[in-house]
Amino acid sequence: MKKALITGITGQDGSYLSEFLLKKGYEVHGIKRRSSSLNTERIDHLYQDPHEPNRHLILHYGDLIDSMSLTSLIQKIQPDEIYNLGAMSHVKVSFEIPEYTANVNGMGALRILEAIKLLGLHKKTKFCQASTSELYGKVQEVPQNEDTCFYPRSPYGVAKLFAYWTTVNYREAYNIFAANGIMFNHESPHRGETFVTRKITKAASKMAMGDSEILYLGNLEAKRDWGHAKDYMRALWLIIQQKKPDDYVIATGITTTVREFVIKTFDLLGVELEFSGTGIDEMGVVKNVTNPKYKFTKGQIVIKIDPEYFRPAEVDELLGDAGKARKHLKWQPEYSLDAIIKEMLESDLKTTMPPNIH
Repeated sequence: MKKALITGITGQDGSYLSEFLLKKGYEVHGIKRRSSSLNTERIDHLYQDPHEPNRHLILHYGDLIDSMSLTSLIQKIQPDEIYNLGAMSHVKVSFEIPEYTANVNGMGALRILEAIKLLGLHKKTKFCQASTSELYGKVQEVPQNEDTCFYPRSPYGVAKLFAYWTTVNYREAYNIFAANGIMFNHESPHRGETFVTRKITKAASKMAMGDSEILYLGNLEAKRDWGHAKDYMRALWLIIQQKKPDDYVIATGITTTVREFVIKTFDLLGVELEFSGTGIDEMGVVKNVTNPKYKFTKGQIVIKIDPEYFRPAEVDELLGDAGKARKHLKWQPEYSLDAIIKEMLESDLKTTMPPNIH
């Protein structure tokens, strides 16, 4: 039975990767930070009591900023595969806590790779770094592939760039199987509610139930290449199954604006939107309602712009070319963006609806 160690197991990606690996017959070990409040809801359906014999999912306390805890866990577990998914994952917030972001997102990868080296596990343990399209930032070409120059535009992106090149360096210097999965934006019902996609589907669901709140957004023209987290976790697994380590772009090859994401979301609720005004005065208003099940009214203001949600340095367009992954990994996404939005919206509606409406 293979052993996998996952940092960030309680996050969106960690939950789907855990589920995937357990179905593959792995013994899955996850690192979670100590907190006074539980944050395991995404993996509660996978949880196994410590008293159960032959457990296949085992959680450990640890932290990416604590090299001693990482090294001791890796020595104890002796994992065949390590997936470094843990990160301070919110790009906008990284401008507010840049030092912490660098410590977790950048130095975290270094600490794991150094542990593999020091413990002499370079022939046993494979390492996969969850890298990001934010490396491209102020894009130098469209679409972006493995050879595109990096130009990160946030502390998050800069820290992830350090982790990317650290992964390459340890691969070349110490012959460690260390690979990067350069993942473009990936979403799901497990996405955190402060991320723009989940923020949109959650707010739209509340409005559908009669909540009078307004959805405040930033740059509606930002273009992103959105895929499903399940597809992208399958790609990371394929990367680590290769005979030789390498770096791969994981993307759908389709770009969509935030505005289009909003329109698609409300359209699934039977709401046609129209936008008026310009700049920070722009608003999204209900133009027509075709589904009487939901509590929207014509003329209802549902979208406004808040300058607080603009980044100090904006990333305007991300579009990935996953040709290398398609060729060498035989990977391609199974979910369309429409299917992703539908799944997220249905999940949020279930948690928003009163019990008697289910």
